Amino acid sequence: MNTINHKDSLLLIIDIQEKLSNMLNDESVKQNAIKIAKAAKILNIPAIITEQYPKGLGSTVSEIRESLPDALYIEKTYFSVLKESGFVQKISDYGKKQIIICGIETHICVLQTAFELINLGYEVFVVSSASGSRNMENKETALQRLRHASCQTVTTEMVLFEWLEGSKNPAFKELQALIK
Repeated sequence: MNTINHKDSLLLIIDIQEKLSNMLNDESVKQNAIKIAKAAKILNIPAIITEQYPKGLGSTVSEIRESLPDALYIEKTYFSVLKESGFVQKISDYGKKQIIICGIETHICVLQTAFELINLGYEVFVVSSASGSRNMENKETALQRLRHASCQTVTTEMVLFEWLEGSKNPAFKELQALIK
């Protein structure tokens, strides 16, 4: 198992949209995703943001959009974003081997996307504290399946501190402020 390295990381935020995030019983999912988005911006980690049928489900929550103004946005209709035309090439063009995923819903879009990324040979890390489902049993079952499929499940703080590597990182105080 490898630790997360900011130089090898690509952040993939899946469907953290207005209507979907409002359906969750856990507000911390959205707040943790915002922290990760802000950390990615500070550390210049590239990000891709997906939106499932934004006309009906709304756009990505504003705090994430504001945190990652340069992110690549992908509108999707498939549950796995890898099935969208040209997406596999887009992700490959970043030249990163570690994909950090957070999103909604864990047992549908996050799970199916993670499985396909694993099958393509990427190291996949799903941020459990920044991923959610309307039903906790669905989320927990998805996380179990992901672990059995060689996906690493991590928390928001694990991601931030592994990206930092140590307290001498110039961004340490700025990222530390995100978790206080």
